[in-house]
Parts: sequence; structure tokens; C-alpha cells
Amino acid sequence: MEQSVPVEAKSSGRLKFIIGGLLIIAAVVYLIISSTKASAQYFLTVDELAAKGNSVQNRDIRISGAVIGDSIKYDPQTLTLTFTVANIPGDNKVIEQQGGLAAVLKAAVLDPSRNRLTVTYVGPKPDLLRDQAQAIMTGKVGQDGVFQADELLLKCPTKYEDAVPAQVQQNG
Repeated sequence: MEQSVPVEAKSSGRLKFIIGGLLIIAAVVYLIISSTKASAQYFLTVDELAAKGNSVQNRDIRISGAVIGDSIKYDPQTLTLTFTVANIPGDNKVIEQQGGLAAVLKAAVLDPSRNRLTVTYVGPKPDLLRDQAQAIMTGKVGQDGVFQADELLLKCPTKYEDAVPAQVQQNG
């Protein structure tokens, strides 16, 4: 013999299940949104950073610029590296239109009218840090306007140009 469960008990259990499921989904969505905001970084050019002024102070940002070789100073006692970067375009299409990354980096370093940014980094001096290298830095702008880099990545396109076979350069 089958026992009959009242209709009210079935619908009450189903309602509790739906409400519980909705609460779990809401919690997951909240966690995803809050963790994305916490780890979000702004990617800016030196020009964009200059235009934003103090509004980006103490925010995690990522900056890209051309290293000016004469500005590189390194103190091996404190592992403090200081250098200046010049503005380069943030759009790859613009970089290609201007003759590629090596040409853009060279033009940026040679143009004294470009916006420039002083960078400080504490850590070992990277081997690729040289004149006309592209520096991609993550960190914060201090109240003194100096960019305090936590992470420093470098691209040196002139180092790799010689490695490309002449045949590829002619066809490309």
C-alpha cells in the first residue's frame, strides 16, 4: 500500500530546494564578481597615465613604455633599479603602421617631446634592460609621481631581429 504525501508537503519541499539553489547561485555570482574586481588592473600607456593624474594613485596598474638607456641607474647594495620610459602606443595596429615595435621604441626614445615616466623597481637587474627595450611594468604610482614597479617584464625586439632569416624578412 502506498502512502500518500500531502500536496502541501511536496510543494513546500520543492520551494525550499529552489530557494536554496537560488541562494547558492547568488553566492557564486557574488564571489566571481568580487574576485574579478579585486584582481583587475588597468593597462595604460604613459600618455594615458599622465592624463589621469592623481586618480590612479595607489591603484594596481600596468604600464608599457620604451626604456631610455641613459636613465638606467642600479644600486647593487639595495637592489634598487631606477629608469625612465617614454610613451609608446598601446594599440598593436598603430605600432605596425609605424613600422613595427623596434621602430616605435627607437622613435619614442629619440623624441624628447614624448611623455616620460620614472620607474623604480627593487630586485635583480634584468639582463634585457637596455636602451630601446620595451618595459611592461605592474605596480602603483606613488604620491611623488614615480611608478613603483612590483613586476618588470622586458622585450628587446632588436635582439631578435638578427635571428630572423633573411628569406623570411623578404617574404614577410
